[in-house]
Amino acid sequence: MAADVPMMTTAEIRSAFLKFFEERGCKLFPSSSLVPDDPSLLLANAGMNQFKQYYQGKKTMKEIGATSCQKCVRTNDIDIIGSDGRHASFFEMLGNFSFGGVSKEQACAWALELSTEVFHLPIERLYFTVFTDDDETYGIWRSLGIEESHISRLGEDDNFWAAGPTGPCGPCSEIYYDMGEDVGCGRPDCAPGCDCDRFLEYWNLVFTQFDRQEDGSMPELPHRNLDTGMGLERMSAIMQGKTSFFDSDIMQGLIKLGEEISGVSYVSDDYEGPSRSLRIIADHARSVDFMISDGVLPGNEGRGYVLRRLLRRAVFHGRLLGVEGPFLTRFIDRVNELMGDAYPELTKNVALVRGIVSAEEERFSTTLDNGRVYLDEALSKLADSEVLDGASAFKLHDTFGFPIDLTVEIAEGAGHAVDIEGFNREMELQRERARANVKGDAWGTFNDIWVELSDALPATEFTGYEGCSLSGARVVALVANGERVAAAHAGDTVDVVLDRTPFYAEMGGQVGDTGVLLGEGIRLSVGDTKSHNGLYAHTAQVEEGTLHEGAVLTASVDEHRRALIKRNHTATHLLDAALKEVLGNHVNQAGSLVSPEHLRFDFTHFEGLTTEQLRRVEELVNREIFAAKPVVTRVMGIEDAKASGAVALFGEKYSDVVRVVSCGAEERPFSRELCGGTHVGNTAEIGLFRIVSESSTGSNVRRIEAVTSLGAINYLEGRERMLLETAEALKCRPEEVPSRVTALQQSLREANQKLKAALTGGSSDAIGRAIDAAQDAGGYQVVIAELSGLEGAELRNVWDTIRGKVDGACACVIATVTEKGTPALLAAATDDAVKAGFHAGNIIKAIAPVVDGRGGGKPTMAQAGGKNAAGIASALDAARVELGL
Repeated sequence: MAADVPMMTTAEIRSAFLKFFEERGCKLFPSSSLVPDDPSLLLANAGMNQFKQYYQGKKTMKEIGATSCQKCVRTNDIDIIGSDGRHASFFEMLGNFSFGGVSKEQACAWALELSTEVFHLPIERLYFTVFTDDDETYGIWRSLGIEESHISRLGEDDNFWAAGPTGPCGPCSEIYYDMGEDVGCGRPDCAPGCDCDRFLEYWNLVFTQFDRQEDGSMPELPHRNLDTGMGLERMSAIMQGKTSFFDSDIMQGLIKLGEEISGVSYVSDDYEGPSRSLRIIADHARSVDFMISDGVLPGNEGRGYVLRRLLRRAVFHGRLLGVEGPFLTRFIDRVNELMGDAYPELTKNVALVRGIVSAEEERFSTTLDNGRVYLDEALSKLADSEVLDGASAFKLHDTFGFPIDLTVEIAEGAGHAVDIEGFNREMELQRERARANVKGDAWGTFNDIWVELSDALPATEFTGYEGCSLSGARVVALVANGERVAAAHAGDTVDVVLDRTPFYAEMGGQVGDTGVLLGEGIRLSVGDTKSHNGLYAHTAQVEEGTLHEGAVLTASVDEHRRALIKRNHTATHLLDAALKEVLGNHVNQAGSLVSPEHLRFDFTHFEGLTTEQLRRVEELVNREIFAAKPVVTRVMGIEDAKASGAVALFGEKYSDVVRVVSCGAEERPFSRELCGGTHVGNTAEIGLFRIVSESSTGSNVRRIEAVTSLGAINYLEGRERMLLETAEALKCRPEEVPSRVTALQQSLREANQKLKAALTGGSSDAIGRAIDAAQDAGGYQVVIAELSGLEGAELRNVWDTIRGKVDGACACVIATVTEKGTPALLAAATDDAVKAGFHAGNIIKAIAPVVDGRGGGKPTMAQAGGKNAAGIASALDAARVELGL
């Protein structure tokens, strides 16, 4: 790097870039979340992601353009990371964007000005590429003083961007920095586009100016868009005189921590072995921290799988460096130190991020240990260069949870490839087995008729938001036993499809309504309501008359039951908001059930809630209930709903028009969610909220069950009855129950201690009888006894008693049935008895299988536990045989 180029830190480069474009009239946008609003994207991977609607013309801005520093994650080249100085899973993309407000000439001039006058890069080191046919941009660079020898024309693969086969597209122009001949390939024709490391592309200007048609023509768009991106990591390497961004300030801060933890020294130009592992850990740890801070949790699908894969790769490479204990949380802390000022979200939920990382690292360490044993054994059986079969690789994935990429990495390190095609075949066979298992699903038998009906009939109109009763509803179809029928008679069970209905069909966790359908001489009792492809099926029992297709009915929902459901449903919204406030914004709904009796809410979180956290959640929900806040439902466009901050369920597909339910003041509600369910009009209608239980339903998913309204009253009354019954049994006042129970527990502990002392001490009749029956084993006395009510550890006290009571050399083989009903064995001997031939370890190994157990130990003492208490007597007999008694 030229001597007159100033040294700049990554933070200084980021700040200088954003300031430059702000001063020129561009609006500064903060980085969007790594979890994009765009359902077509798994993770934010470019600076332009958050500006997609501006490019499409759906949004406009008064400023001439925008600027941002966007955090990005890409994992399509994860296997390369660490093997060179360019690839990373996490990176920051500095960007300048315009939607008709900045000309191509101005964009190029700004890029050159920033490069040479702010970053002070020597112009003789800068090289430019343009699209082959883009004479306009070529001319612009020439007009700005760039020499012809520093401008290259590249083809469509390199210098033309397109959204797809048709639609917006346009040429690109890239700026490269010449890192010097010493880092290049040495060929005289080396230039930008060469595969060597000499020319480092740090800025790309994309001019979206055409609209490609199906016939291949490309008319100009109404206005030209500008999308420029500068890789911050690459610019850091340039400004700090490094050939690899891993050698720049932030990454070196992480790599130095890796050196400290592992004791391994980093070598900048070593792209194999330990230095590669240090790079991988540094890169992946940064990605993990940012992803979890944006609400991504480890999982087996989608972005959760990306996170888990990165985290596990980091742990694996830590093991390769010899790091045995947990270490990733230290990297989380270091990332926060280095980048927390620029990204405050990193420091907002530090305890949460550390907890998730720690739990996942511990879980994978066990997986790694178990899977590695299996894999090492499988690899040891292979001849040189022999391929590991797909079935073994699949077993590692399916049984041990071992990621396939780690299997490949370990196998390659041992000189073996992996049969990926075979692995994929095994995966497909598993999917087929899974599909076969669901063919017998109860709904499968109805699929044909409901698909047929939905093709022939319009969707049912739901009127239940306005009221619980509707007259004039027409029967448009009747279904019984999976077939369409013309009529249903008294005693029949039938699914009734109406053209309109106030009955809510089971959706979004809310159970279906019940009630009655009435007509002239007809009465049906509705036990459930479900939706099939938009058709509402009222599962009903015909109590009176005969129902024909075409009949006109009055549909009446059970209002009392609906009211209880509404209270519980609104309470789930309050609960979701309260959990986010107490635990963090990583909390997302993972499932729910809203019934008249209770509510169940599944949510993403990495550990069980403490008593204090549950108390705070319950307190927050009741605060909103007692404040009697309005619950307002508005119908709006999906984009407006998201812009208002409404919570949407990840993975849920919404129509263009949605219902938004807000609890609290409209300008600043406590809760705002997209929801099609039914709700109370005021939080006060909920009455009371009480959490009944909190539990785990799987990795990183917790479940809360709760009650409201009458359910809460019934729950509290039940608890009060139990308290009164307990007080009556203890013969004390209810308020005295806790102290009385504590006193009884203490008395019980003291009694147990006295009992066990009596059982294991010298006054024990059972031990005394066993000592009296001691047998001579040739040089020492052997006591064999069966006891009860002791724990395995307490058998040592029994041995101490025996040893104190028997003169001279002695040994014992004793057994007990513990309080849990499982057997425990102990063999022990004095040193003189061991010299005479007794070996406690051998005795236990011989007799433990008789009680379905395993154990062993030293010649002087050995123990075992088992599962079959009925085998104790046989085990002691086996001991006598072993001792020749």
